[in-house]
Amino acid sequence: MTAAPKPAVSATSRGKGHSRLTWFGRVGAAILIFWAVVAVLGPFLVPLGENDLPFPDDYGSFQAPRPGAWLGTDSQDRDVLARIVYGASRTLGISLMATLLGFLIGVVGGVGSGLIGGLTDVLVARFNDAMISLPTIMLGLIGIAAFGSSIPVLIVITGCLFAPIAFRLARALGMEVMTQDFVEAARLRGEGLWWVIRAEIWPNIWLPLLSEFGLRLIYVILFVSSLSFLGLGIQPPRADWGSMVRENIAALQFGASAMPVLAPAIAIASVTMAINFIVDDFTNGAGRRRTARR
Repeated sequence: MTAAPKPAVSATSRGKGHSRLTWFGRVGAAILIFWAVVAVLGPFLVPLGENDLPFPDDYGSFQAPRPGAWLGTDSQDRDVLARIVYGASRTLGISLMATLLGFLIGVVGGVGSGLIGGLTDVLVARFNDAMISLPTIMLGLIGIAAFGSSIPVLIVITGCLFAPIAFRLARALGMEVMTQDFVEAARLRGEGLWWVIRAEIWPNIWLPLLSEFGLRLIYVILFVSSLSFLGLGIQPPRADWGSMVRENIAALQFGASAMPVLAPAIAIASVTMAINFIVDDFTNGAGRRRTARR
């Protein structure tokens, strides 16, 4: 008697149980987890406040790293490490909240506009295209000059500026899904609009929207840091990474310790690279799974 043949294992089932992240994705996830812990718990762990002087009896700007100030001191002899830690919560917190707000406005507006259709959809879409064509940094400067540079204002302005991109993507994805047969079948069965959105449209658009969310978060981090570098973001004496680069740029001109400039620049670069690693890994993995199912 011959043994029964083993059942074939599909490409999809082979992927179960294995991590979706490659080596690069895991490195990116580890970096993001590190900065998330720093942003949430760091201010409670560092011994100094963001404006405290580590060496009050030995005042001097741009002191080299040494015990008590492991990344040196800045232009006002404040501890660079403490300001990096405090700045993480502001830079990352503002960027995350602004990206969430922008996607909430954009996705709801984009899917809703596509569902409504007609002249309303055309007018809203054209207005959205006009907003995308305008320089983001210029609109940000105008908005901050008009309403100030408080943290709530920064979140709202930044979220509104990046909402049109999410709107365009959500509208395009939603309209593509709405033309599919399974959506028409659901409508013919008498399903309500909310059921169609929740059960038919959203499951088919969340993956590209999630990938776009990661990319937008990168741009928002750079945008918020750029505003602070220009002096229109977080105002001194509060710390964030962009303003730290601006405040300490003189260290490069006078040959002093470069850590007050390099440390926040490296922090910004590490976060953006980590997000990019994860987004690329996630997108490529999703593409491979779709190919395997065909």
